Amino acid sequence: MTDDFLSRIAAVVGPNGLITDPTAMAPYLDEERGLYHGRAQLVVRPASTAETAEVVRLCAEAGIGVVPQGGNTGLCGGAVPSGEQVLISLQRMHRVRAIDPANFTMTVEAGMVLQAVQEAADAAGCLFPLSLGAEGSCQIGGNISTNAGGTGVLRYGNTRELVLGLEVVLPDGRVWDGLKSLRKDNTGYDLKQLFIGGEGTLGIITAAVLKLFPKPRDRQTAFCALTDLEAAVALLARARATTGDQVTAFELVSRIGLELGCAQMPGVSDPFDAAHQWYALLELSSSRPEGDLGESLEALLEAAMEAGEVADAVIAASLDQRLALWRIREAVPEAQKRDGASIKHDVSVPSSAVPAFIRRATLAVEAAMPGIRAVPFGHLGDGNIHFNLSQPIGADREAFLGDWERMNRIVHDIVVEMKGSISAEHGIGLLKKEELAHYAAPVELELMRRIKAAFDPKAIMNPGKIL
Repeated sequence: MTDDFLSRIAAVVGPNGLITDPTAMAPYLDEERGLYHGRAQLVVRPASTAETAEVVRLCAEAGIGVVPQGGNTGLCGGAVPSGEQVLISLQRMHRVRAIDPANFTMTVEAGMVLQAVQEAADAAGCLFPLSLGAEGSCQIGGNISTNAGGTGVLRYGNTRELVLGLEVVLPDGRVWDGLKSLRKDNTGYDLKQLFIGGEGTLGIITAAVLKLFPKPRDRQTAFCALTDLEAAVALLARARATTGDQVTAFELVSRIGLELGCAQMPGVSDPFDAAHQWYALLELSSSRPEGDLGESLEALLEAAMEAGEVADAVIAASLDQRLALWRIREAVPEAQKRDGASIKHDVSVPSSAVPAFIRRATLAVEAAMPGIRAVPFGHLGDGNIHFNLSQPIGADREAFLGDWERMNRIVHDIVVEMKGSISAEHGIGLLKKEELAHYAAPVELELMRRIKAAFDPKAIMNPGKIL
């Protein structure tokens, strides 16, 4: 990386777009969980697609690796540079290019923070439904590059299903303009799907056309104490069938997850007098301003209690109460972090198989490590469970984390046997690269490598990730 190369980069992005001071670069180099500490020659912050393309072209010409980064909230090390590379942050590219409420679409730049995307859609009288814990800092380009999931997948689908078009800087510096706002387009291969979930290994997403939806005018939220784990699946099926499929979210919380939240997180409290082993956070929504969702929810819960699925339930009567119920669910991962070390698993199986998976995996990890605490929670509505393992009380933190790979193999073996996925919504990055190589079929890995080679023959785009 010569002085001439640096001066050419500086000429493209200007002084506000170049960071070389190690202290100023530090926030870009460490990932969310603290598992990886990256190294880079410099951080480049282009302000436009043209600047991004020229930076990538110069890197390709010099044979220098490029690591794209959004809000740096990923959980698998996918945006961590590893040495002689240029980190390209999209944070200065945060404009709304267009909103078309009649077509229910908006075109935004990749560096726009997800919460800002939601707010822009709301101001236009619409809804952009992607929602996740990091929405105040994650960027839409990163969400697309990792095919983020979140709490609304049951109703609206993954990020992949919310994207109509993309603009992408390719590994040689050319720009593919695929910013179409069409629901129907059958002209050959759907190229955007290769970049969605590609974790920046095939190109840098610089803008996207997103799907919008009618804004919800009525939301009804309940926190339900379940009679047993299997009742969660029965309640979900009942809710979908009896409400006209207006279920927006269906989140599972275990007793230990609730207890950790109450102990570790301000503002979290148990809404019931008696303890229960399993809970479901259920939310319905409708765009009808004077709908009957409240009556539907009450009738649903009454029927579920009569059927022996729900032992008790609390219905939010205000926005503050709704937020308090959601706080119980959202506090679980942070409470685990405060309680001690935890080994994470972001897995999915068919929704109907979630109870069997949780029971099998819990027994398996407890047999392998006495005292380990399984804390399953998450998106039962779409089969995605965060099967996190908290260290035994009083155990040594580093010794426990040293068993990460062993616990991975125990849990992932069960997931794969049940025809599930070892990465439901977090991606592969660095963290699960060896797991993907272990579990994926040889022909699947070969096809991935062929695609990578076709798009990025010099292997400069986010090198070392996924494959």
